[in-house]
Amino acid sequence: IMADLVILFTSIGLSEQKAKETLKNEVLSSALKDAIAQAQGLLGSTDIDKATGTLLYSMVSRLREPRRLAFLTQHIVQRKITTELQVSAALDYVKSHPQDPLDEKAFESACGVGVVITPEEIEDTVRKWGTQLNMGEVRAAMKWADGKIVKNEVDMQVLHLLGPKTEADLEKKPKAAKAKAPENETKEEKSSTVNGEVKTEAKSLMEQLRGEALKFHKPGENYKTEGYVVTPNTMNLLKQHLEITGGQVRTRFPPEPNGILHIGHAKAINFNFGFAKANNGICFLRYDDTNPEKEEEKYFTAIREMVEWLGYKPYVITHASDYFQPLYDLAVELIRRGHAYVCHQRGEELKGHNVPSSPWRDRPVAESLVLFERMRKGMFTEGEATLRMKMVMEDGKMDPVAYRIKYTAHHRSGDTWCIYPTYDYTHCLCDSIEHITHSLCTKEFQARQYLVRSSYFWLCNALDVYCPVQWEYGRLNLTYTVVSKRKIIKLVETGVVRDWDDPRLFTLTALRRRGFPPEAINNFCARVGVTVSQTTTEPHLLEACVREVLNDTAPRAMAVLEPLRVTITNLPSNSDVRVPDFPADESRGSHVVPFSKTIFIEENDFREVMEKGFKRLTPEQPVGLRHAGYVISVQRVIKDASGKVVELEVTCTSSDSAEKPKAFIHWVSQPLQCEVRLYERLFLHKNPEDATEVPGGFLSDINLHSLKVIESALVDRSVSTAKVFDKFQFEREGYFSVDPDSTTEKLVFNRTVMLKEDPGKI
Repeated sequence: IMADLVILFTSIGLSEQKAKETLKNEVLSSALKDAIAQAQGLLGSTDIDKATGTLLYSMVSRLREPRRLAFLTQHIVQRKITTELQVSAALDYVKSHPQDPLDEKAFESACGVGVVITPEEIEDTVRKWGTQLNMGEVRAAMKWADGKIVKNEVDMQVLHLLGPKTEADLEKKPKAAKAKAPENETKEEKSSTVNGEVKTEAKSLMEQLRGEALKFHKPGENYKTEGYVVTPNTMNLLKQHLEITGGQVRTRFPPEPNGILHIGHAKAINFNFGFAKANNGICFLRYDDTNPEKEEEKYFTAIREMVEWLGYKPYVITHASDYFQPLYDLAVELIRRGHAYVCHQRGEELKGHNVPSSPWRDRPVAESLVLFERMRKGMFTEGEATLRMKMVMEDGKMDPVAYRIKYTAHHRSGDTWCIYPTYDYTHCLCDSIEHITHSLCTKEFQARQYLVRSSYFWLCNALDVYCPVQWEYGRLNLTYTVVSKRKIIKLVETGVVRDWDDPRLFTLTALRRRGFPPEAINNFCARVGVTVSQTTTEPHLLEACVREVLNDTAPRAMAVLEPLRVTITNLPSNSDVRVPDFPADESRGSHVVPFSKTIFIEENDFREVMEKGFKRLTPEQPVGLRHAGYVISVQRVIKDASGKVVELEVTCTSSDSAEKPKAFIHWVSQPLQCEVRLYERLFLHKNPEDATEVPGGFLSDINLHSLKVIESALVDRSVSTAKVFDKFQFEREGYFSVDPDSTTEKLVFNRTVMLKEDPGKI
């Protein structure tokens, strides 16, 4: 049979290689076979010339509406459509006019049928352009003219106007060298280097998410989307849909309430809420709460908090469980229509890729209706029966489960139900019920049994309900972390991290606790961009966004993490020093800190023995004190019994009269004691889940130095009234955020990021 089809396809002008490639696509080869048979019937002969065969293949390979195959084949065979340009116009027309009957007169007008442009007309038209000759505009003026004749005539006119090419014209011009883009730079952004740091300017999220930029369909024009299945009732359903929505864009963010959102979800939140906002639409927050065994109230609360923390307000909050009754009614209707059946295969029998067909696939509809009702009434044990849909997934898997039995009380509906719908069944129907216009999903679903676009359309059409359009986009991944719920639970259970909000994780609650501003996360998502391909990014790119925001928003303070006591023996008197909150713009405010004869500096800002390149304090080298107006010089080094330096005695000189020192250091006086937590990467390798990189598994890849706690750090008193999540730049130390563990007696600070990128830290 395969050999016969190769002969058939080559008979219309395809090469043998092209014919064999076509056979690899079952749908395409079947449609081409049908088109050839219809063409032969119309011609009354098996001979199809190559020109006709080429147009037939072009049409069939791009046609998304199989019911238009005979109509288009007839126009090609009757030589009403004779060019590739007309084929494209024909396909565009049938795509935008899915409703029957097709207006043949309007169709032929749109495709240039019967339009004849003679070579003489082409010549006259080209000559009229004179010196303003432009190939694109000439082609537009004579849309249905033979392209080769037009080009030849344009070339002739150019030759007439400009004369033949000279040696200078024929000489090859050297190509200008293109600047090489940074490795991680995307089309949406450009980078420049300022003070050693990469500054990236990206298109705003709103610019990227406008419908025109993404080439998404307009509300009500779902049928224009490639792969969208049009049924006899589609246009009526779309009309009703537009009456309900008023043509407004509707999206939804549908998380499962069985875990905490992570950085990948931030992209989904920005995409769904951002797309709606950019197009004057609305976005639903819908909890996909169809698995009562894994759902907890704390997850519902945390998800809503994180959405609002990122700056988005849901139009309305819904739950899949809101629709349990209509979903059940639709399942009954699916059975009645012969598209679903009750099956008794066990879960383990349905795993893998070569699952045998169910012996109950063809059981009578009436029998499945009775059994499904018994499932609802609790007359089967868990796993004894499921409702399956008669659908072949794109990955080859057959008949996904629509309903399963679970004798677990639901957090909202209690014991009302003992059967629960699956994601496969619920997802598209909830979208339909809520009249979502754009169902935006991460592309990861295509790699597993869950919904892909064709099966999404199948279920809506099988039930003859409004069918939204599903659009896929690439998932966002970060290196040096794990985001799997199961693996994070393992990290918590083994004591590697404290909880889901441990600042070393990349859950959104953890990033908030760490001190990452929501604006920075949103900026990061904008820079990553909306792409179909999966994106894997390194944490330092997220950190760069964090620094940019905090540099403008975090007021300055001084803190000493490893204190060394310094006594100024000649200080005239205690005083107050005014310190600007933002040194680059002192108009934004300031705070006052005390300055007394006893201050504290960082241990590593002093060296007893001078080292080459060291610019700070030594017995031979003075140093300036930031903001104080003094330069200090060491007079005496005091050590404890072990020989460790514990105190310095110094003298001070006014900065106005002293020689300018090589460096200025920060300090604190009459400080508050606080706890400071310093974080580094939790994992040692980029991909801790990759067995080739980490053979022992992710738990064997833990960085044992990922957390350092300093319990007796000192900070100036300007932060005494700080609240949880308030952020500061501790001068020369980094950006820090107040941790929820803080008390009225003692503040706790998390280091958010260092002032400059350190490849070993997060």
